[in-house]
Amino acid sequence: MSRDVLPSLRDACPIPSSLSPYADDVQEWLIHWLPRTGLTVDPATARLLAGARFARYAGRLYPDADEPDLRVLTALFTWFFLVDDACDKPGQFTLTEIRGLRDGVLALLGGQTRSPQTGLVGPLRRLLVTAWREPRRRMPAPWRARFADAVAHHLDGTWQEAANKADGHRPGVTEYVELRRATSAAYVSYPLGEFVTGRPLPDAVYHHPTLSRFRDLGNDLLSWYNDLASLERDEATAGGHNLVLATAAEHRLSREAAIESVTRRWHETMREFVDQRSRVPSFGPALDEAVTTHLDGVSRALRGTIDWTLESTRYAGKEGPLTNASGR
Repeated sequence: MSRDVLPSLRDACPIPSSLSPYADDVQEWLIHWLPRTGLTVDPATARLLAGARFARYAGRLYPDADEPDLRVLTALFTWFFLVDDACDKPGQFTLTEIRGLRDGVLALLGGQTRSPQTGLVGPLRRLLVTAWREPRRRMPAPWRARFADAVAHHLDGTWQEAANKADGHRPGVTEYVELRRATSAAYVSYPLGEFVTGRPLPDAVYHHPTLSRFRDLGNDLLSWYNDLASLERDEATAGGHNLVLATAAEHRLSREAAIESVTRRWHETMREFVDQRSRVPSFGPALDEAVTTHLDGVSRALRGTIDWTLESTRYAGKEGPLTNASGR
């Protein structure tokens, strides 16, 4: 039933679909490029990558990127999905290894690129070093720091979810919503739109409360849509880390009633999301165009996630994780 509601939620989303004309070519490039990082791309892994369509995901969020930049974005997206599989699946990274990975990644993003960092080694390091090269070269220090903060927030959330599972802790709804904002990595995707345009917002504008709330709502909407899409899998593996599961447990609802509750909440939040955009103030003629582009990027992340979820095999129950991601 959870997947049955997905098309209706897509139809209720007022944001138009978009897709880069380079997406399919970049997807083909990705499969042939990844072995250069040391990842084993055997026929089974190639099928997983082709079905997952990471380049189409990046192409939906950043349809105006030129082909070289879409390759950079696709490589970064692939890195985050590989890390997700390595941290979230049994037999992969331990809590200590996730923490070490987080520290190594932040050291790399902070400029320590000449020597390997403990916790970030092998193919994951080589992939991130290559993908980070252009953003590091082209973007100013305040943007790099903001991006690193978003990555730290995401990896801290990844560690917390893994710790919860290890302890058997099932979060309540409020706790889960806050944690999900971190684990979704949406806050990582938003600054990358500024990389595409080359026009980063000043920190004071980026963190304006109205813009921050707009990003929170967009994050919630794409995260909860994903939770509905992955419910069947999450029931077996997520340890309660899914909004439907948290809602059912906290309010003592049946599975079907919890799905209906989450669906209603999604529609209510979509209305708030649309209203919140109308509340964004003017920041002056020198900044308003860049602010509008940023708001469009948050909206595209939401719509792009919806469209990609429906076309990717990653959440269709047909494909497993990329289990060689850790390079172990």
